[in-house]
Amino acid sequence: MGIERGSQLDRPRMISISGLSLSRGERVLFRDLSLTLASGEAVALTGANGAGKTSLLRAVAGFIRPDAGNISFADVEADEARAKHIHWLGHLDGLKGARPARDELAFQAEWLGAGHDGIAAAIDVLALEPLLDLEVRKLSAGQRRRLAFARLIAVQRPIWLLDEPLSPLDARWREALGVLMQAHLDRGGAILAAVHDPLPVAARALDIGGGR
Repeated sequence: MGIERGSQLDRPRMISISGLSLSRGERVLFRDLSLTLASGEAVALTGANGAGKTSLLRAVAGFIRPDAGNISFADVEADEARAKHIHWLGHLDGLKGARPARDELAFQAEWLGAGHDGIAAAIDVLALEPLLDLEVRKLSAGQRRRLAFARLIAVQRPIWLLDEPLSPLDARWREALGVLMQAHLDRGGAILAAVHDPLPVAARALDIGGGR
């Protein structure tokens, strides 16, 4: 698992991971994993349930500490990168069920630094207007995922960490989010995603392993 997959010599590296080892409790998930993520690139983390895909994303986001190895970011300290350069979209949407969707979107987007124009753009692109007066708990799983995704549109950040981003979406919205992902890559952003289904953009695959 220490083999670097693919060459990124002609594009700036946004994330560099070297010699990473992670465990959950007494079980080692993987050892000596190395990976680079370049500007304009998507990397899809694949592998069985329990292999460590989500744990790898959480380590990059700074939520858990690896047993060994290094995670670095281009031209910026790790704390600053995690505070200002990364969007995290977990498998759980992290939305407050009792809030109206309008208030929840405003809270999350403004906390990340979005202005009115950014929030309006996210509402428009993700067709959220009909949902805004509904409590979040009354939304379908796919509608909640669109609402959660809105903060990635409202606030531009270069690195997207996505955990099963498309799982609750129907075919129409999978295609639509693929367009948004490609636009992000075309602007020089990068995507690192844990997936079971293929991403709707060209992506380099890294197989984490089989799990136990």
